[in-house]
Amino acid sequence: MTEKAAPDGLRAYVTVTAAYWAFMLSDGALRMLVLLHFNSLGFSPVQLAWLFLLYEVAGIVTSLSAGWIAARFGLTVTLYAGLAIQIAALAALAQLDPSWSVAASVAFVMAVQGASGVAKDLSKMASKSAVKVLAPKEDGGLFRWVALLTGSKNAVKGGGFFLGAALLGWVGFVPAVWAIAAVLLTILIAVALFMPAGLPAGRKDAKFSQVWSKDRRINRLSLARMFLFGARDVWFVVGIPIYFQSVLSDGTPEGARAAFFLIGGFMALWIIAYGAVQANAPSLLRAATKPEEQIVAQAIRWAGLLVPIPLVLAGLAWLAGTPADWLTLTLVAGLLAFGFVFAINSAVHSYLILAFTSAERVTMDVGFYYMSNAAGRLLGTLLSGLSYQIGGVPLCLGTAGVMAAASWWAVRRLKMP
Repeated sequence: MTEKAAPDGLRAYVTVTAAYWAFMLSDGALRMLVLLHFNSLGFSPVQLAWLFLLYEVAGIVTSLSAGWIAARFGLTVTLYAGLAIQIAALAALAQLDPSWSVAASVAFVMAVQGASGVAKDLSKMASKSAVKVLAPKEDGGLFRWVALLTGSKNAVKGGGFFLGAALLGWVGFVPAVWAIAAVLLTILIAVALFMPAGLPAGRKDAKFSQVWSKDRRINRLSLARMFLFGARDVWFVVGIPIYFQSVLSDGTPEGARAAFFLIGGFMALWIIAYGAVQANAPSLLRAATKPEEQIVAQAIRWAGLLVPIPLVLAGLAWLAGTPADWLTLTLVAGLLAFGFVFAINSAVHSYLILAFTSAERVTMDVGFYYMSNAAGRLLGTLLSGLSYQIGGVPLCLGTAGVMAAASWWAVRRLKMP
């Protein structure tokens, strides 16, 4: 297959990418809406982390089963299901009653976030698996297409972070949720109308037992992926946003709204920059002509480069003792550097999982791999709230450094027999 000889394949890729963009825009906006809204209501860091735990648990279960679901029912149906469930989750979240107790609110939002987690991993697995089928096979086409999909969706998710924070400050929580649901419904209808044929249909003989990978490289890469995303989310989910809100907000309603915009702007910038680096990873690594063995070597090198960044930031935060302007600026610069190295790691992982698998097993192996991704996010989410509440920013970032080191250890094992 070449890009010129397969216009339907390119059209399918563009349509899948558009659907994934729409989902990730809503996902980023929803995360910022929930985090900032409930933090402004006085929820503790641990309570905020609980709001996202079922989202990540659902991601683990869904990723494991999504490979079988797609193999059984087809990639197109799986993608549509992810978008539809996200719309239903947003509609449910709009029913949240401010008069409910904290316990009831937490339980309700956890359930809604759980549905959103199911939706995310159905959409992600379908989109990433489609790349394996549609991408051109020559001149590094697979790396280019998966990097473009992954990088662009993260840029869009970054826009979602800013959109969610901006809508919260502008129209409030419930109108913002309904607005996002309406946009996503419009996109789902458009995608269903324009999706061409070409994605694999389901196979009735697909067995759930086939989701477990027997390839050591896939298992080791999945372990590295788990620790890599744990290293990000341990500061990204709760710790740094809450630290920034404590520094930027002066306690007045106007100050709180300004803080929403600034925090959303930073989180959006981080994700957008991360996505841009991912999309350009093949050219940055000059990967078009490199064999798989050299890409593995680069994965090991870049995993090692990530480790010292959060550890140095943790040491500086510990030495500072209390929030200070220089510390805040240092954290912003350091976390942007973390994002650059993290993006290269993530892009190489996303290529290797598709390179290691076969077209026949792609949905199964990608589902297993993203189960590990979700497990890392779950671990990072839990430790984000816990570490920040116990030891503030220094412990948050120190924990991120430990998890980055564990990812480096796991990816180094890809060279072992």
